[in-house]
Amino acid sequence: MSDDPYNIKSNPLLVVLSGPSGVGKDTVLAGLKQHNHQFHFVVTANTRLKRPDEVDGADYIFVTKEHFAEMINNEELLEHAVVYGDYKGIPKRQVRDALASGKDVLLRLDVQGAATVRRLVPEAILIFLTAPTEQELIERLKARKTDPPDQLQLRIATSRQEMKRRNEFDYVVINREGRLDDAVNDVLAIIRAEHLRTHQRVVTL
Repeated sequence: MSDDPYNIKSNPLLVVLSGPSGVGKDTVLAGLKQHNHQFHFVVTANTRLKRPDEVDGADYIFVTKEHFAEMINNEELLEHAVVYGDYKGIPKRQVRDALASGKDVLLRLDVQGAATVRRLVPEAILIFLTAPTEQELIERLKARKTDPPDQLQLRIATSRQEMKRRNEFDYVVINREGRLDDAVNDVLAIIRAEHLRTHQRVVTL
């Protein structure tokens, strides 16, 4: 904020929404898009095959592994990682351009990716999304029916390990079944509160 107490202006934020598979990151993200807050929702580059209900350029930027390797070599990615055998990465220019325009930037990342962003951008806000119980999380993963049994067991085991890392985050939001609006409003409340800080976060890339 400005030194002038009557000239109140907040800095754009870099917000990371993370958590284990099955907690509803995409669903909460869709809920946030229904609000008027000026977000830039970063579209992640991904080397896995596109699912039937996904849109290239909207859900993910689907690229070949060769193209992804070029992006790494050209230092075009803020963060990248191998997730269940495929590569995901955040295009750096997207983030820089959005912050420069004054918009808050929202990243949807797995727990590993969130840790990388925290290391590279200490002023990022990390929000850990979770289900109310482990059993509910497992039931959600089973209900998706997108993974063969061995892959499902890997996701469940990985989720258990990721839950142990929630204390590395700034905030925890519980996404309860049938109460999506509560989770979305909790995320928005966090962002509103961060914009009212007397000592503003300054994001540099």
